[in-house]
Amino acid sequence: MSKKSNIKITVLLVLSVGLIVAAMTTYFLTLYYRHVCFHILGGFCDSMIENNPDSQQAVLELLKTHDFHMKGENILSNKFDNHVISNKFDNHVISNFGYSPSNLGITNTTVLWIAVLVFLAGGILFLFTFCYWHRKSYARIQALTGYLERINTGVQGLVFESSDDEFSKLQDEIYKTVTELYQTREEALTARNNFAENLANIAHQLKTPITSISLTVQMVKEHLGNTRTAEIPQGHTYMACKIHASIKVIERQINRLMHLEEALLLLSRIDAGTLAFDRKLTDVFTILSLASDNLYELFMQKGVLIDVPEMGEMNINVDVNWTMEAVMNLMKNCMEATGTGTAVHCSYEKNPLYVQIRIWDEGEGFAKEDLPHLFERFYRGENAKNTGIGIGLYLSKAIIEMQNGIIRAFNLPNGGACFEVRFYSH
Repeated sequence: MSKKSNIKITVLLVLSVGLIVAAMTTYFLTLYYRHVCFHILGGFCDSMIENNPDSQQAVLELLKTHDFHMKGENILSNKFDNHVISNKFDNHVISNFGYSPSNLGITNTTVLWIAVLVFLAGGILFLFTFCYWHRKSYARIQALTGYLERINTGVQGLVFESSDDEFSKLQDEIYKTVTELYQTREEALTARNNFAENLANIAHQLKTPITSISLTVQMVKEHLGNTRTAEIPQGHTYMACKIHASIKVIERQINRLMHLEEALLLLSRIDAGTLAFDRKLTDVFTILSLASDNLYELFMQKGVLIDVPEMGEMNINVDVNWTMEAVMNLMKNCMEATGTGTAVHCSYEKNPLYVQIRIWDEGEGFAKEDLPHLFERFYRGENAKNTGIGIGLYLSKAIIEMQNGIIRAFNLPNGGACFEVRFYSH
């Protein structure tokens, strides 16, 4: 609202309140005037009856006539104007006979009607002013709300027209806050892109030493393989066995470094937002079956079964390969946490909002201190095995959330760790 509109509203409010106050003042003064006149009339009647006791009946008959009501009002008005008021007759004769100021018609009812009409006019004007102010305020609030909604949808460069009203300070604060948020967002995006770029550079730099070490180990293995046992000097057989064992350790560490390199590259793509998804409707049972098939040999080596029941067709809009990768990480985590001869179970269900997948094991469950940090990158619990680098669950969480899903981990009441994944329909 402009300053001119505020002045109009103020004037209308003052006028409406003035009319209401004037009407109420007139009404109460009229009541007071009637009350005073009633007491004057009572005193007058008492004086007449006291001086002439036989006139009591005549006075009462006169009070009932219309002419007295019309003329008596003028007489009483003159007495009131001349301050001939006596309050000593609080229990005068006309009160004893059941008369009151209202049923004697001492005052003209026109004044009361005028007071009532003025009161109604003031009330209507006040309501009109209030509705006008409310409509203007609602329009301003709607404008501010629409501005924030457009900002939230990504529309940039929106500037409010300047205005001078009670909402102008709020408007300025909103605009400054939005501007600061834009700057913070740009700085955060720049920092994230720089971080992703540095992460990718580190991953690429790892390739050269890993490749060099791999070639060296391969050459040593070929040399030892071409050396006959008889050619090994006496007393050096033990040393040759130690070299073979060391080479195997080096190969395992090289594999871990290669896995770390691939993970860092994947993390850099996730942080930069460049990880592409080919999303299409896919049955949940298909994804779970493909994931379990890829882990079949690993499960057999551990002696753990995997149970993937067919519970009807339920489609989710996801990238099959990446979602399967995320599910495999969850299954593998459950497998590592349970013992030989147990099983990893899967189930899924659907409602109008989302499709839910559960994967759980028969182990001891998550440690309480690990639950808040399970999905943090490079986090490894106290009871974690030496395998892995601590990014599997983080990758699963990132892949699921980038496809309109959420994931959480908890312990089952009867024991066992459980992962719960929900893919929302909208």
